Amino acid sequence: MLVDLHSHTWPRSHDSVLNPDDLIERAKKAGLDGIVFTEHDVIWEDNDLEEIRAKHDFLVLAGVEISTDDGHILAFGLDKYVFGMHRSEELAKYVETSGGVMVAAHPYRRQMPWAAGDPEQYEKALEKATQNPSYKFCVGLEELNGRGSDAENEFSRKLCERMELPGTAGTDSHAIADIGKCATFFEHNIESEKQLIEEIKASRFYAVDLRSGSPVATSKSIS
Repeated sequence: MLVDLHSHTWPRSHDSVLNPDDLIERAKKAGLDGIVFTEHDVIWEDNDLEEIRAKHDFLVLAGVEISTDDGHILAFGLDKYVFGMHRSEELAKYVETSGGVMVAAHPYRRQMPWAAGDPEQYEKALEKATQNPSYKFCVGLEELNGRGSDAENEFSRKLCERMELPGTAGTDSHAIADIGKCATFFEHNIESEKQLIEEIKASRFYAVDLRSGSPVATSKSIS
């Protein structure tokens, strides 16, 4: 099944202009089977999620995008934001306690070199990125981000290969134009947050680019 693991809605994410209902309906029309709301440092309440799931008869789950000193992290399994989560090591402790999982969002940001055409600088940047302190807590990297350029996503893909980590895909939707560009394909059906976490931990997924008009896997899961 195809699930968008990275999306934002207003007003929970201040930089999004997407109404949750509109996002869901457009995601359904794009052929997705589910979507995860990953607001910035804010987590949806269970009651609100249940209401919107029932309203649309569609899989809607909640994660959160945490801004850490080492970059942005998609965390699944948390029920609240706690001060201190801006430190990836502290965030990892909360995620582990909750039985959750972490995936690094758009890893090209602030890590891909400006001189991307310079092989030496590119290699140095790629190697430096592998030393990001937060990645030792992550089970995967977002290799395909809907708002990233081809070159940026290629950097993320190469980083996945270098670190031998599986890659997810998420639109990072903030506006209508972002919806439906990519998704993560899961081998097994997912009906709950618990199942989502289990499938991510088991690496039973791969990133899919939907912009070509037909699903094309950008990498295979590592099992």
